[in-house]
Amino acid sequence: MHLDYNGHENEQVTTALLLAAGTGSRLYPLTQNMPKCLTMVNGVSILERLVTCLSQHGFKRLVVVTGHLENSIRDFLGTRTGGLTIDYVSSPLYKTTNNIYSLWMARDIIQEPFLLVESDLIFDTSLLDDMLCPGRIAIASMKPWMNGSTVTVDQFQQVKAFWNGTAASLDEISYKTVNIYSLSLPSWHRITERLDQHISAGRVNDFYEIVFAEMVADGSLSFQTVSFDDNPWYEIDTVEDLVEAEIMFSIYRYGTITPYNITTSGPRISRPFPQKPGNGKMKSLPRSPADLGLSFHSDSLVDVKPAPGPYLPRERTDKNDLS
Repeated sequence: MHLDYNGHENEQVTTALLLAAGTGSRLYPLTQNMPKCLTMVNGVSILERLVTCLSQHGFKRLVVVTGHLENSIRDFLGTRTGGLTIDYVSSPLYKTTNNIYSLWMARDIIQEPFLLVESDLIFDTSLLDDMLCPGRIAIASMKPWMNGSTVTVDQFQQVKAFWNGTAASLDEISYKTVNIYSLSLPSWHRITERLDQHISAGRVNDFYEIVFAEMVADGSLSFQTVSFDDNPWYEIDTVEDLVEAEIMFSIYRYGTITPYNITTSGPRISRPFPQKPGNGKMKSLPRSPADLGLSFHSDSLVDVKPAPGPYLPRERTDKNDLS
């Protein structure tokens, strides 16, 4: 078993890798003319919230794997934002590959411990506090609407196994992966070797969790679990998810809709992207449920009082849609 007890396991990770190449087809039409990470949640984009969180936690570098409408991300972030140096890797095959390919594309540009995060997540900034040391995985208790990869955990809160599309045994408790990981450099080197094997075999449409599952099973990768149950988080795949996220992070339940202010290298605060229609006049593209005529306000929320803590959304209905 390869465990990284090399004297560096408690050093804080200061580099983050964001996988933001996908088309976000399930969020259409919001993603028709912008990448998913620039979707607005209560007036602040997913990407801006992430940069704010990383800045608050002392991160120095953000690497972004881009693809779909990548210039929108480059224009938003520039080369330095919120105290972070920004680097980019372009994935030319983003339309026909999955996140395993995006992760593989970062194999050369990152040569330090880092935090791996996906571009559709919104979460309370405090949840990152225990993810800053290498060898961690964010997990959450399963809820009825959750789908995707899960893990089982041993008595020491280490991951025993990943389960991708299959269920664990009935006598074991499964936890949802939140899709945030911190990785040591030795672990990253072993992961890239395994990624090379998968890509060389043409397995470009796999999820990278397949690789993590194999490596945990053979003892070449280990993760200490970090629970995300204490504060809100949500994965935004669909417009319905976005509506639920706006409820969860609304001022009524969460106390604020605006994160800690950050200083950017230019006018990069979230705004609707302009587009020229046929008559040459500028119009704004939809970037939120409100732009589509949807609202997270409902009769059931009229009497809701401010209260911190997670909101339990309705059951998701898109469990077989992985686009």
